[in-house]
Amino acid sequence: MITVEKLVVSYVSGHNVIDGLDLVLSENTINGIVGLNGAGKTTLLNSIYGLKRIDSGTIRHNEQKISKKEMAFLVTENYFYSNITGREYLALFKNPLFDTEKWNRLFLLPLDVIIDDYSSGMKKKLALMGFLKQDKQVMILDEPFNGLDIETCRIIRQILLQIKDRGKTIIITSHIIETLTNLCDFIHYLESGKIKYSKGKKEFKKFEEEIFVSIEQKHEELIKGLF
Repeated sequence: MITVEKLVVSYVSGHNVIDGLDLVLSENTINGIVGLNGAGKTTLLNSIYGLKRIDSGTIRHNEQKISKKEMAFLVTENYFYSNITGREYLALFKNPLFDTEKWNRLFLLPLDVIIDDYSSGMKKKLALMGFLKQDKQVMILDEPFNGLDIETCRIIRQILLQIKDRGKTIIITSHIIETLTNLCDFIHYLESGKIKYSKGKKEFKKFEEEIFVSIEQKHEELIKGLF
């Protein structure tokens, strides 16, 4: 279980991107984090993983201070060293139980080709394979569906559901709500630096309707004025 208490994170003194946030994420669950642009989703993930220094508060895993050794993080924009092949990239992650050839039957990547020659979608798949090879207890994915075709998005969904059943805690963001409502066990809405509310599967339909109505009402008069 991950427990976040009274988390405060800022980039500029006096302006908190995350402002006293509380959140509990259980094992065997997939947790979606949603919010409008600038709500702090990526900052929250970076803080949990340790890429962003927190100002105050605590982040704990099973009552202990959380450690990077327990986590894998798939960032939105992936970085690769120049002039290495896909196979050489995957070799950076040590897991003797990971069968690269079997996994690549799903992703069909030219692993012996230099990554510089990959398309953006291929690079995303390769980063995902490296992420999965780490096989950590806590798995964090920031916008994993960006730039991927429909088939690969469905493959990722199936994989994450299998991983969850192995006792993992999965945290995922997506700007497409539908990708979360058909995958997650819980969705947590981030607004003004706090989790405004958390919803379980039975409440997803109402949650989705409320968000869309809120957004449409917010801009209705402005849009009408354009026509």
